[in-house]
Amino acid sequence: MASYIEFLKKTNGLNFNGLVIYGVDRDLLDRKANEDVHGFIETNAIWYENDWQKRYIFFGDSDTAWYCYDQEDRAYVEIDKPSGTFIQSFDSFDSMLSQALETIL
Repeated sequence: MASYIEFLKKTNGLNFNGLVIYGVDRDLLDRKANEDVHGFIETNAIWYENDWQKRYIFFGDSDTAWYCYDQEDRAYVEIDKPSGTFIQSFDSFDSMLSQALETIL
């Protein structure tokens, strides 16, 4: 989680070529954002409408995958969107983000 916080200190989210990494929710910012940001809290609330998804903390998504932290297995994971099928796991947020960026480039 510390790596995600460091990411947010550098850029408040990312929306590039179909990959979205969630940022700080608009109503929590001290100043108004120039760009439309998908908020971490509000987006997780949307995904939590389905009970099976509550095991994950969602950090981002693409056209075909969600990038999450699996609270039960204690691992960063990529899961298929929308089936929820496991694709792969990662050692850290940084490695998950790196793979997500490689996929869209």
